[in-house]
Amino acid sequence: MTTQLPSSGRPSRARSGPAVPPPGEDGTTRAPVRGRPRSEKAHKAILDAAAELLLARGLSAVSMDAVAERAGVSKATIYRWWPTKETLALDALYTEWAAFQPDPRDTGSLHGDLLALLRPWARAVRSRPYARVIAALLTVVHTDPAFAAEYHKRLVEPRRDQARVLFRRAIERGEIPASTDIEVAVDLVYGPLWHRLLHGHLPLDDRFVRDVVTAALNGLQPAPGHAAAQGNQPGR
Repeated sequence: MTTQLPSSGRPSRARSGPAVPPPGEDGTTRAPVRGRPRSEKAHKAILDAAAELLLARGLSAVSMDAVAERAGVSKATIYRWWPTKETLALDALYTEWAAFQPDPRDTGSLHGDLLALLRPWARAVRSRPYARVIAALLTVVHTDPAFAAEYHKRLVEPRRDQARVLFRRAIERGEIPASTDIEVAVDLVYGPLWHRLLHGHLPLDDRFVRDVVTAALNGLQPAPGHAAAQGNQPGR
């Protein structure tokens, strides 16, 4: 029997079952699988480069060209994921802060729970010049409603959600009144921390975090004998 040769001159071999294209010949199934790791690597490289440049230079001094050069990618690659440098900065900051977003711990008391939540955050945000990046983003928040919604969703609400868990738990324990306005309570503990972070007039240290938590709880928790005195008032 004569073996038929294809155009390449090599003998063909019989195969059983459906033909399976070798790597690189199937553009519809194999190419995306091979490309995904490269895309993830580029995505991470861009976020890392953006974070380093933002913290070193500030938002106003950072360009997409600089991020592309540092990350080793094209500007087109960056714009595929982020339409503006502000959205890139927000994503880079979110990624950085995700590393120090612990789950709300149950220490047995609201005071201990809040310290366990707030101190790691305060230590992290004062360790690098995050304040000037946040300050720049806030100017966009107040002029771009769509960006503001994303900013609140990614940077503000996750930490407020954690604090809400702690205050609800304290209500269940009976540490604070059931009528406590949780949104106001969250502002009482986070407001002073953001104030010092953005203004930089005094240190955002562990002692300040403790003093803020103590002062907030003094306002939320009834003083000893307060409930009894309220109950003995005329007309009650």
